[in-house]
Amino acid sequence: MSELFSRFEAMEGRARLIAGGAALAVVVLVLMLGRMATSPQMALLYSGLEPSVAAEVLTQLEADQIAHDVRGSSIYVEESARDPLRLRLAGQGLPASGGAGYELLDSLSGFGTTSQMFDAAYRRAQEGEIARTIAAAPAIRSARVHLSRTEESPFRRDQQATASVTVTMANGRLSSERARALRYLVASAVPDLQPDSVSIIDAQAGLIIGDESDDPAQNAGDRAAQMRANILRLLEARVGVGRAFVEVNVDTTLDTETVTERVIDPDSRVAISTDVEEDLEEATGSGASAVTVASNLPDGDAANGGSSTSRELTRTRERVNYEVSEILRERISSPGRVSRLSVAVLVDGITTEGADGPQWAARPQAEIDAMAELVRATVGFDVARGDVLTIESMQFPDRAEAGSIAYAPSLIGGQIPISLLIQLGILSAVVLLLGLFVLRPILTARQQPTMLDTAIELPSPESGPKITPELLLLDNMPTEAEVEVSETPLTKFRGTVDGRKPEAVDLLRSWINADLEEGAST
Repeated sequence: MSELFSRFEAMEGRARLIAGGAALAVVVLVLMLGRMATSPQMALLYSGLEPSVAAEVLTQLEADQIAHDVRGSSIYVEESARDPLRLRLAGQGLPASGGAGYELLDSLSGFGTTSQMFDAAYRRAQEGEIARTIAAAPAIRSARVHLSRTEESPFRRDQQATASVTVTMANGRLSSERARALRYLVASAVPDLQPDSVSIIDAQAGLIIGDESDDPAQNAGDRAAQMRANILRLLEARVGVGRAFVEVNVDTTLDTETVTERVIDPDSRVAISTDVEEDLEEATGSGASAVTVASNLPDGDAANGGSSTSRELTRTRERVNYEVSEILRERISSPGRVSRLSVAVLVDGITTEGADGPQWAARPQAEIDAMAELVRATVGFDVARGDVLTIESMQFPDRAEAGSIAYAPSLIGGQIPISLLIQLGILSAVVLLLGLFVLRPILTARQQPTMLDTAIELPSPESGPKITPELLLLDNMPTEAEVEVSETPLTKFRGTVDGRKPEAVDLLRSWINADLEEGAST
């Protein structure tokens, strides 16, 4: 250390400034490296919260005296305390999702609250509670619900309520099945609200379900995805996970078709009505008798008064109405009807251990046929519709076994992020460059000899020792390895004297003798 200070004192002013600045930079970089290595690693706690909800979370963190960092709309805490902190905040109801709920009604007082104010607060409370229920799903990050109801009036007949739901997914897009579930959830929670009056909107994908959201192409894609999942689950039970690939294409009709069919069978008659008419007619009459002798006698035929007649007539008439057999059919085909299915299945073969290593072989045709029957039964295969099914057994490339990723242990605990490793590498490279190209040249540079103000009087050649050829030989000079490159003049002189002690003694003796002779002469 003393030698280092002596070298520093022997430097010029400019060299001292450069060396001091470089040393200071190295110290600062080393301190920064140490701080970065020992500082706690921050991890994301919450992101994308509403300002009011984020303020509640920050207030709770400050009350618990937990170190945190706010970066834009994100809140960061120490990585080791992130997961327990999330559980603790969730137990306290933070962050509150979906806005305020029925607690809005607690702030209403009986005095000064009009019916319009209560209706508005109750509607907001309903929206908040429904949004909380929707946001509780793991795949949904946030949700907003808007309810619209017309004011009750005796002069309005149409008082249909409507609702709209906007969801933000954590990953991917909202599926049609979940959208329909949300539609019925909202319709069941609001009185007089029909499911058809609820619109479901994905913040990234747009309208999922609405009045005009029955997209045949989208429905076909969802149907194909469901069929693909069913087939893949069925095949992987036999061939193993990751050893089968399935693609399903569903062709649907995009037009609406109405077919009316009327079938008449002329060979069959059906009695549809029978009319029976029956008439009964009766007639009775009397006539004068002929004049005879007896009619002139007092007790004769004069008392008969004539003869009587009667007539009865019965008439029956039956009419039967017949019609031929007729069948009337009407079929309405809406858009989205499946017109054709195409299924392609690729399965891996069978690998067995052989003398030369693993041997691959295609699956037997009987097994392929059995798989084809299972796939046909799964998708509802229809030959008359023109459905196509293709199953092939081919060799798959070798892939790594699925499992957990092993991480190398860290010196400071946990996993070191790549960004921190990059920063440490850059700072280490800067320190190394400063040490090699700044400090090392300054410390190892040869010290230039300084010029003395007064000349040193050297003894004359006659008074000194005689120079012999042996003194001029370079072999007697000290080598470069024996003399340190960055030696001071005093150190170099000492080294020279130690290496040539006889010559140094003769030189000093000549100097002393010269001084004595000069003193004697005076």
